[in-house]
Amino acid sequence: MQFTGTYTAIVTPFKDGTVDAAALTRLIKLQIRGGVDGIVPVGTTGESATLSYEEHIEVIKLSVQHAAGRVKVIAGTGGNSTTEAIYLTQEAEKAGADASLQVAPYYNKPTQEGVFQHFRAVARATKLPIMLYSIPGRCGIEIGVDTVKRLADACPNIVAIKEAGGNADRVSQLRAALGPKFPILSGDDSLTLPFMAVGASGVVSVASNVIPAEVARMVRAFAAEDVTAARKIHAKFYPVFKDLFIETNPVPVKAALAMLGVIAEEYRLPLVPMAAANREKLVKSLKGCGVV
Repeated sequence: MQFTGTYTAIVTPFKDGTVDAAALTRLIKLQIRGGVDGIVPVGTTGESATLSYEEHIEVIKLSVQHAAGRVKVIAGTGGNSTTEAIYLTQEAEKAGADASLQVAPYYNKPTQEGVFQHFRAVARATKLPIMLYSIPGRCGIEIGVDTVKRLADACPNIVAIKEAGGNADRVSQLRAALGPKFPILSGDDSLTLPFMAVGASGVVSVASNVIPAEVARMVRAFAAEDVTAARKIHAKFYPVFKDLFIETNPVPVKAALAMLGVIAEEYRLPLVPMAAANREKLVKSLKGCGVV
């Protein structure tokens, strides 16, 4: 599968403490109508850290069911325990996911050799294509450029990386090490265009939960070398790109979706609703961009 375009890191809606299947269905339909290329359930934005194994697998199954082949489903099945990551990935494969997103092992702080062995073990346990996910701000480590190269060479099903380190220079380093065909996707909405300018092929987007059509158009315009159109969309929605991260993701994007009537605004501890001042700023940005 070609990892190019826009993939929505979809939220996990809750209602009265449980997964809200009806709201998830609505959200997936909005993504399909918006023209995204795929959805990424149970990643960071999907609050995977506080889902039980059963809920994790339930959300993947629901996502596959309601995507119904119209968009790709890249299931977040990583973990800081290799055994856990293998289990969730194999369950995602059984559920019919198209691919797996594998985050760097967090908290343990393994060496790069440990990172390599972790991902190689997961890759050997599944036939799914795997997108690596480097996000040092959450994990305490990054997946080193040399490690990504080793993994790409050693594991035929490790075929892409989501880069969320906030550094366009690293995209250039990855592109130089991996050649022109290995997809690199931005993990930060505000950096999608800068990353694409130096070799990224799209985005795993939080903002596209709220504005799927606009993000998809921006990415496609830049890919088609219509830089002027892409810049125009980026400039218009840049305040939203930034303010959806004014507090810890996914709190602001869930608040925005609740404002639009798509989901209930419900989180799991330790995440809590936004502070009043930040909510006011988010509302101002959403109104200013014409979203609400």
